[in-house]
This record gives sequence, C-alpha cells and structure tokens, in this order.
Amino acid sequence: MQTERLVLRAWRPEDLAAFRIINADREVMALMPSTLDDDQSDAQALRIMDGIATRGWGLWAVEVPGIAPFIGYVGLNEPAQPMPFQVDGQPGVELAWRLSRHHWGRGYASEAARTCLDFAFDTLQMDEVVAYTVPHNVRSRAVMERIGMQRDLDGDFDHPILAPGHSLRRHVLYRKRRP
Repeated sequence: MQTERLVLRAWRPEDLAAFRIINADREVMALMPSTLDDDQSDAQALRIMDGIATRGWGLWAVEVPGIAPFIGYVGLNEPAQPMPFQVDGQPGVELAWRLSRHHWGRGYASEAARTCLDFAFDTLQMDEVVAYTVPHNVRSRAVMERIGMQRDLDGDFDHPILAPGHSLRRHVLYRKRRP
C-alpha cells in the first residue's frame, strides 16, 4: 500500500537489522515491558512476516522512499492472547505501530495508520478496529485521536501479560467502527 509519503509492504530479510536497532532503543521501548535482544527481535519479526503470509495482512514494514528503506511497522494485528476488549470469543483486531525514534514527529504513524484503517474497513470489511496503550503514552494517544479513534472509557483494562502492580499494566482503549 502507498500513502502520500510512505510505502507499507511485506517485510524483507534486510529489514531485520534495522528492526533490531529499533527494538534495542530504550526511548522507543520506554513504554513497553522491556527492550528486545537480537534473538527476540528476529523472532518477533518472523512472527509478523508469518502473519502477513498467512492472512494477507498484518504489521507492514514502513518505508520512506528515497529516505529510509525501513523505519518500523504500522498495521493490523490479532493479539496472541485473549484480551478484555474481545467480544463473543472473536480475537479482535488492533491497530499498532512501532517506528524508529529518528522518524517520530513527522506524521508518519498517523499517515500509515489512516491507510491501515481504510484497508481494514474497505478491503477486509472489518466492523471495528481497536488501539490501546498505557495512559501516559501521549504520542500514541495523539495518533489515535488524529485518525478519528474514540476513547472507550469503559474499556480501559489491565494488560493480561503484565503482572499485577507492574507500572505498565493499565491500558486505555480506543475504538473505531466502520463508517
């Protein structure tokens, strides 16, 4: 898929090295449970690639043509574990992104996320897409609001893979329904 400034595409083997750098960056991963070592990063990338190959959609690699061949990912994801926002046993689909901090503040996440929402609603005919983050992740929350997602005050939840008392356990939930 293409936006005005970006290409969202399948991952390539050469993306793995850049993804390792992103996942090892303490600032990028500050609101995640931890940074990832090279093996963890590669395993995550391989799961992402497998998801795209299996479903035909997922967390696409983001490229800025003429500037950067890989700046991270933006896309759609089915959470691996049951989540509190899921309805009637359906896995639910989240909109997610992780970009190199060297490319923050340029509107890339919002631009790519809008395209992913259009794809979810127009091509995949999904009824709803969610996004979530920790309450103090103001950058991600701003993206969610810029792309028209609405906060679901009743949907906030404790992330099931984080232990009680973990500083990042509480999450805010945003939703967008198909127009």
